[in-house]
Amino acid sequence: MISWVGIDISKSNLVVWIQPQKDGFEVPNTVEGFDVLVARLGQYTVGRVLLEATGGYERKVMAALQQASFSVLRINPRRARAFAVAMGKNAKTDPIDAAVLADFAEALHASREKPISPEREALRELIQLREHFVQQRDDNKRRLQQAQLPAVVEAIRDHIRYLQTQIKQLGKAIDQSMRELDAEKADRLISVKGIGTVATASLMVYLPELGELDRREIAALAGIAPYNDDSGNHSGKRQIYGGRARVRRALYMSCWVVIRHQADFKARYESLRERGKSAKVALIACMRILLIRLNAMLRDGTEWR
Repeated sequence: MISWVGIDISKSNLVVWIQPQKDGFEVPNTVEGFDVLVARLGQYTVGRVLLEATGGYERKVMAALQQASFSVLRINPRRARAFAVAMGKNAKTDPIDAAVLADFAEALHASREKPISPEREALRELIQLREHFVQQRDDNKRRLQQAQLPAVVEAIRDHIRYLQTQIKQLGKAIDQSMRELDAEKADRLISVKGIGTVATASLMVYLPELGELDRREIAALAGIAPYNDDSGNHSGKRQIYGGRARVRRALYMSCWVVIRHQADFKARYESLRERGKSAKVALIACMRILLIRLNAMLRDGTEWR
């Protein structure tokens, strides 16, 4: 009998539910707890373990389960909540959430999530720290425009200089880390004019499936695939939905550079604008083509065309 597992995750605990055996238990969100979890799940023929993205608290248990050869999938909490409401389960507690995830694991048709490697996690930490420092720097630049007291102005400027130094050092660390993860993939991506070090590293961390899927699947994962909105005689505007926001952010500025320096992308963008498309719609269309071409380049082992 195939078993389906849902895990509700918090900072301190993992609440587990196994269907159809209706076996529920709780373990601490620690290495010792992971050992108990793997041992308990080893008693079943597990089809899939489903858990929610919870701000990083899920990463270590995911790695432990993947290392133990379980099929693990991480989903957006909104999807799990929408499934619960659709199933008429409006109450919300940790055991109920775990049971909902177990039911969803059985109903969900999805591929196995890419294993979390130590190299990928190290690169993720560096990228996220850089993002945090960049945000702090930009916030301080805005504060500087409002500050009047000389001591405050100088303190903010000192902090900006410190952050600039840290951002530069992190850039070097990111470059080294992404090459330790996959030097060939990094070199291919960074060879494309407009795809810089940070964008390359972000794609490698947040979209590790790049180069392994077809064009429709990779666009859908990034959240830049247009979906129909039709019903009966109504034909609505196609729009993007869902996907990985961090991937879209990485592609956003890179695509502007690509449009500026590559004639075919510039022509495509200008053609869309001349046909009355908004700047955002035209940019997203170019982002989709850019991602599809990057995917094909990595998949086929060819140079950028």
